[in-house]
Amino acid sequence: MLPWVRLGAAKTDDGTELRLMQRGSEFSIMIGTNTLMNSRLSGSEEALATLACSALAGRPRVKMLIGGLGMGFTLRAALKALDDSARVTVAELVPAVVEWAHGPMAEVFAGCLEDPRVTVRVEDVAVVIRAAVNSWDAILLDVDNGPEAMAQQGNDALYFTAGLDAAWQALRPGGVFTVWSSLPDPAFTRRLKRVGFEVTEVPTRAGKRRGARHMIWVATK
Repeated sequence: MLPWVRLGAAKTDDGTELRLMQRGSEFSIMIGTNTLMNSRLSGSEEALATLACSALAGRPRVKMLIGGLGMGFTLRAALKALDDSARVTVAELVPAVVEWAHGPMAEVFAGCLEDPRVTVRVEDVAVVIRAAVNSWDAILLDVDNGPEAMAQQGNDALYFTAGLDAAWQALRPGGVFTVWSSLPDPAFTRRLKRVGFEVTEVPTRAGKRRGARHMIWVATK
């Protein structure tokens, strides 16, 4: 068994350390002994995008915001499903994650950051959402561990009523808000509905046919 090799580390705003690890062709981004994401398990991250794009089928010139760059699986799936008129903005809070995407993980990203439809902003996605009114056709949120933050406690604000109301205001009529989580969260479902979203919960495998079950909410304005 090949050993894990540490390639880099970065601190979040609240001091939590993220570590980029590699074992052969496999990459992981970790907090302590907890794995935030792994390059071999992309199924639920891809579903976050495909479910959103399916809900927007036929809509021209889609304007999409993705919160969290991760390993690029959501972005790649979105680009595959969207046409050439679409524009996709990725907001990533941690600059090192963007650096890793261009550096040691460039092969994982497979050139998607060079797609002319893509803009990457090193910025808090919550700030981008709050600055918008009726601006986005889709907001895809894959920040931290979902509604129960693990990497950065400030992410809680994205998932409670004020943050959900900001997402509602930022979306165009008929827009879709998809949210990734490592676990189900009935209280989060109730908050989405109270804000006014029509909500579907979609359990999704971490891998193509295996791995833990994650939860994706598809919330339509």
